[in-house]
Amino acid sequence: MSSPTPDALLGPADIRELAAALGVRPTKQRGQNFVIDANTVRRIVRTAEVRPDDVVVEVGPGLGSLTLALLEVADRVTAVEIDDVLAAALPATIAARMPERADRFALVHSDAMHVRELPGPAPTALVANLPYNVAVPVLLHMLDTFPSIERTLVMVQAEVADRLAAGPGSRVYGVPSVKAGWYAEVKRAGAIGRNVFWPAPNVDSGLVSLVRRTEPLPTTASKREVFAVVDAAFAQRRKTLRAALAGWAGSAVAAEAALVAAGVSPQARGESLTVEEFARIAEHKPAAEPAADSADTDEE
Repeated sequence: MSSPTPDALLGPADIRELAAALGVRPTKQRGQNFVIDANTVRRIVRTAEVRPDDVVVEVGPGLGSLTLALLEVADRVTAVEIDDVLAAALPATIAARMPERADRFALVHSDAMHVRELPGPAPTALVANLPYNVAVPVLLHMLDTFPSIERTLVMVQAEVADRLAAGPGSRVYGVPSVKAGWYAEVKRAGAIGRNVFWPAPNVDSGLVSLVRRTEPLPTTASKREVFAVVDAAFAQRRKTLRAALAGWAGSAVAAEAALVAAGVSPQARGESLTVEEFARIAEHKPAAEPAADSADTDEE
């Protein structure tokens, strides 16, 4: 296999020239901040532990900075891009800068939230610079839709990175932390400064590593059932679980019974629970009260 040329990656001048040629102006609406530093994208690929046999899916490739760095190492790269102009231009950029690897690249022109299948072999890794405004839903959607993804490394807003990697008891532990933990072991994997982007964002960025659980959580509850408990617990995070889960269980009394059966204190709050504890609570949801039969109603 021939190796890519040393200058294949995009630098600051390359990014600006490409953008100017395409008439592209990064939009805040889509959270577009293009990485302009070759060392940073190589660092991301290294931190992601991308291997020569990996099939990588990338969300939001933009002008192709990270895409080219991934193609240097991975067996195949599939990029999912929503922007019409960027999606149309990316294959030509790959062909021009890394022609010997162009046949190992595929483009899916779509909103990542709508992607249900990808061309070629099943992806083994997800590596992406995710737009800040949709980072969590896109990440959870991809992990749920493609169970073959074993390893994930995403670059997100530092605050989002903290939330995703937070553990029980942390001030920023919440719905993203628990739901990501359903799929994977999650940890912070580094910080990224603002000066490696164009335009420079107003916030710092962070890397988050997610390694999929080799065994699913030992629970009889479904993901939907567990996530319903998580959503209810954090919708009113200042309340005790007895109160916060009253709507989910049908009443505060029923919520307390489910919590006690799950071995969780009714006075606890959602921010103190592990994903395993949420799963246990979901297993003990009270059966819905049967609707009154029309024959039992009073007749006038």
